[in-house]
Amino acid sequence: MRRLERLARTLRADCLRMVHRARTSHIGSCLSAADILAVLYGQVLRVRPDLPNWPNRDRFIMSKGHAAALMYAALARTGFFDPAELTTFAANDGQLWGHVTSGRTPGVEFSTGSLGHGLPVATGMALSGKRGGERWRVFNVMSDGECDEGSNWEAILFAAHHELDNLVAIVDCNGIQSLGPVEETIRLEPLAEKFRAFGWSAVEVDGHDIRALHSMLSAVPATARKPTAVIARTVKGHGVDFMAGQVLWHYRPPNDEELNAALRQLGEAP
Repeated sequence: MRRLERLARTLRADCLRMVHRARTSHIGSCLSAADILAVLYGQVLRVRPDLPNWPNRDRFIMSKGHAAALMYAALARTGFFDPAELTTFAANDGQLWGHVTSGRTPGVEFSTGSLGHGLPVATGMALSGKRGGERWRVFNVMSDGECDEGSNWEAILFAAHHELDNLVAIVDCNGIQSLGPVEETIRLEPLAEKFRAFGWSAVEVDGHDIRALHSMLSAVPATARKPTAVIARTVKGHGVDFMAGQVLWHYRPPNDEELNAALRQLGEAP
């Protein structure tokens, strides 16, 4: 578990540096999901960084594509490409675009950023795998605010109808979307019960507990013949005290002083 904890800290530091350098947004969204991606890419996903298009790989879609810095950092730190390329994030002529983009970056299955697209595509992939008798699985990380999109609920119905137990939807429930709290925008709770009512197996977990995440994600499907929803309770901006739970950091990049303070909290050199 210590290796995964170190990886999560490294991913957070990478994201802070990338967003600061590029003067872009969504650092809070990256920090909330860092533990989830550390567990997935550090242990759970069956992938081959040396062969990104390996036919038997698990498929992963980062539906909350605004957290692109985190996705790229996870790929770089697990061998898909040289971490030095992270310095090109959101830069002119770089391959690491500001939202998750496929075709240029090894390991990216699908371009995302328009919310509500990732889970429907993941569901289609899972159906294809199931009908083809494949053993690979499909993991989709999405935001709680993204659950406002009706296309997700169509996919949730569809996945249960087709008994896609090779599909895992991980909801990064950090409680903040765009300009305010999720509960003040469109109330979602009880979210796990909603998934269960739609025919899924739904489990809840502390999204910053590496051991709990590892245990849960290593044991999917939670129930045979049902897709699995993992409701991960997280804090936006987790890991940096002045960013945690603050809507400000949905759009604002850290300045030089804030970057250095954040890196020190993570035990990283400014």
